[in-house]
Amino acid sequence: MDAETARFTIAEELERICASTGHSERVCAPKSEAGWLHALPQAAAILAVKGDALAVELTNGVFADTFPEGHDGFVCTQADSGLDWTARVEKFYASGRVSDSFEICREGRLGAEFLACTIGRLERDDQGPTRLLFTAIDRTNERVMEKNLRRELLSDSLTTLPNRTGFGEEIDDRLKLSPLTDGGSFAVLAIDLIRFSRVNESLGPLAGDELIITVAKRLKSSLRQGDVLARIGGNEFAVFARLNNGLSDALYIVQRINDALASPVRLTNLQISVDCAIGCALSSGVSDDADDVVRQSQAAVKIAKRSGKLEIYRPGVLKEAHRRFTLESRLREALANGKLHLAYQPLVHLQSGEVTGFEALARWDDEELGEVSPAEFIPVAEESGLIVPLGRWALYEATQTLAKWDRQQGQVLPLGISVNLSPIQMGRDDVPSVVEESLRYAGIAGHRLTIELTESAIIADPDKARQVLAALKSLDASIAMDDFGTGYSNLASLQSLPIDLLKIDRSFVSGMITDRDKNAIVRTILSLAESLNLHVTAEGIETQELALALQKLGCWQGQGYHFSRALPEADAFDYWRARWNFESV
Repeated sequence: MDAETARFTIAEELERICASTGHSERVCAPKSEAGWLHALPQAAAILAVKGDALAVELTNGVFADTFPEGHDGFVCTQADSGLDWTARVEKFYASGRVSDSFEICREGRLGAEFLACTIGRLERDDQGPTRLLFTAIDRTNERVMEKNLRRELLSDSLTTLPNRTGFGEEIDDRLKLSPLTDGGSFAVLAIDLIRFSRVNESLGPLAGDELIITVAKRLKSSLRQGDVLARIGGNEFAVFARLNNGLSDALYIVQRINDALASPVRLTNLQISVDCAIGCALSSGVSDDADDVVRQSQAAVKIAKRSGKLEIYRPGVLKEAHRRFTLESRLREALANGKLHLAYQPLVHLQSGEVTGFEALARWDDEELGEVSPAEFIPVAEESGLIVPLGRWALYEATQTLAKWDRQQGQVLPLGISVNLSPIQMGRDDVPSVVEESLRYAGIAGHRLTIELTESAIIADPDKARQVLAALKSLDASIAMDDFGTGYSNLASLQSLPIDLLKIDRSFVSGMITDRDKNAIVRTILSLAESLNLHVTAEGIETQELALALQKLGCWQGQGYHFSRALPEADAFDYWRARWNFESV
């Protein structure tokens, strides 16, 4: 029996029942069964299978209103999507199962209507036909509520654009409706608004919301038909775009985005320039997972924020991101459990050969990761904010070590200690208070401590840098400018800041014997320092030839592998005692 036959048979039976009773309530069975059906609040009917035909024996009034004869229009929505409901009943009968449930729907005057249906076999008389009990409960309100909640879960309330979850589903839907052909590809562009946090901090969250809405409108106007725009973070947008011409299509979209954001946004009485970083990830084939491509684009945009230009995702970037996440987690644990240690590299007076002090350098040997280079974990510490507790620990540990050496020697040693200060720590921490506390706890004089900072620490916030350095000088601490010559220092900053020492970067020192330009730079720095009454330390001295050349040029102090690598605490103390009063470079 096909669906059309079943529907026709049921319609005929309903019409016959109505005509025989003269009521909208259809009754044509024992009164006890009629009473049962009329007691049910949902649509209900008893169906009978006679031969190959499916017929209606009995219905209640709700059923008559829900399933008007001949034009009910209900179809299944789930596993048997699109199948007529009467055919679904026939399928159940043929299956031999005792009971079943399914959902049907139709388009009504006020939108889609949904019914949750159940069907089960009734006890069969010896000579009677097989009879089925069918019920249908209205679930329209629940489905509408679910649809609204789902829309809220998948969209951004501020811009009404898809959110991160909705963006992924939107991509999947687009690719299912119009799959990529062989050789076809798509791109995901991640767009990060660089200065958004400053707007929130200075103008308030309402201004930030207004900026986000304006940017969303501009981005949407810059895209092609078929591209998908989403807001996947507080200040981050993403674009899905099919690529008909490969990377050139993606570059064209990037150009349109930059053009759309080129003009300032007016907020209250201010005009705000919108700067953004863009990272792009390209699919490599039809089997690519959309969520993976989104993650790749976000990894690329992080690099773009540092480089200041468009970045295309490279294989291995996600692996690097995972490595950085692992490093952050392990470093946090190492700081909490005291798993880091300091190594001390000697600072040698180039004229006398005496050890004048040591530079304290953080070292980390992890149980799982092995020996982790400072060049790898220091940037992770700065990015995650762990540089503040790391910097504090290094300062306390270094001053305590110097005090310990004094106790071992039984006198105050003619040694100082140098500790590096990160620009991030200078901006976030109360550095003078930390330095004062570490000196007081260790019981050492301030002139024995040198704080080394890079030029970027000064450039980031010159006014705060002056305040911090002045406070450090009030504690008698010395200030050294590290990696001098590689940044943006000028004579004005050197004159206005209380700097005591310049450290020539190893990139100039290591090649100064054979490279005339580097030799000239070293000579210039030494001459500049002399005119400003500053001491100079040369980094990266790896040969005796370099040491002698710098000695002849009048360089005050040096460090490098020619003298010693960074040593453990006990070995560093032994190194000093072995070279005490040693007078040869």
